[in-house]
Amino acid sequence: MAYLNANIPVTYAQIRREYLYDLKAHHGEVEDCIIFGLASITGRPILFHAIMENGAVFYRLPISAFIQRGFKADQVPRRRLDELELWNCFSYYPAISSYDILDGQSGKYVGKDKQWHPGAYLFTVDWAHPESNIVDTDHSEIPHEHKCAHIIALEDGNYAAQPNNRIIWSIPSFTVKNEVPYDWKVQTSEWNVEDTGKWKTEDSDRFFYNIEETHDEKTSVENKTDDLKDKS
Repeated sequence: MAYLNANIPVTYAQIRREYLYDLKAHHGEVEDCIIFGLASITGRPILFHAIMENGAVFYRLPISAFIQRGFKADQVPRRRLDELELWNCFSYYPAISSYDILDGQSGKYVGKDKQWHPGAYLFTVDWAHPESNIVDTDHSEIPHEHKCAHIIALEDGNYAAQPNNRIIWSIPSFTVKNEVPYDWKVQTSEWNVEDTGKWKTEDSDRFFYNIEETHDEKTSVENKTDDLKDKS
């Protein structure tokens, strides 16, 4: 897992040139670029790194700074950053994944405008807390707070970063039900297989060791009492 900066799948794109001039000039103009990395800063949107055709690298630009190759700037609708990306980064430690099952697949996300916005999957950003000796002040590992960000190339020429609960994917050979599961609930459980206190391994060096069921102290006392009553 990376700290702060991470490589991402190389994406050939165009940059809105006003972002190279602090939004003060060159509005409506674009130039080619390659997006190659990102920065994850808690409480900030995902910020992308890109290299230009002149060899210059520009760091930490929001997803709204880019449009796809093959689109003219005046053909791509301008959308607010918070319309394209719903949540800020959840920690300084991003993990980048390209899920094979979604690779090349289309999907659609429901935006703040209550409309569906179709596009194609690129890759996924997720977050976690990296190390137990660092105080965890983030939300990345709280079940009902956690979100990932799927990066999508939208059909209108923009890019978006959206979580699972805003997206419906289309895998033609499998996703055959035409429904949105609005009645699903947020997952709040913290799953753990070692916290029951009802089993232990044998105390030996055997490779194939036995596992023994254990009983709590109250149950053991009750069983001993029953044994004494039976003997009397």
